[in-house]
Amino acid sequence: MPRSYRHIKDYEKEILELKENGLTHREIAEKYGLTKEHIKQFFNRYNRNQRKLASGIKIKPKGRPKKGENALPPSIQQLSKLTQLQYELASKDRYIKRLEMENELMRDFLSLTERK
Repeated sequence: MPRSYRHIKDYEKEILELKENGLTHREIAEKYGLTKEHIKQFFNRYNRNQRKLASGIKIKPKGRPKKGENALPPSIQQLSKLTQLQYELASKDRYIKRLEMENELMRDFLSLTERK
């Protein structure tokens, strides 16, 4: 009987616990009815996201943003309040730098076209 479909992210906590307990990718895959490659790709994505978070890079979800979704990603919500605030501060700093760069480019463009 096939398993009901759940995204592998739904199993994230259980998979990480099994890996901490010393199970191999193949053993984890057999437990959830997945392939070894699915588990391997999951760990590659998870580790990549953790490296991004550690360096302060905001993880962008794929696809079109949902309406009214201003909440922090689940991976950030699990962290301490201080880390969440640092994450928000880094995001806002990047946004401000982007706006400053756009402003500077616009000023340069207007000065080259002799407009003010």
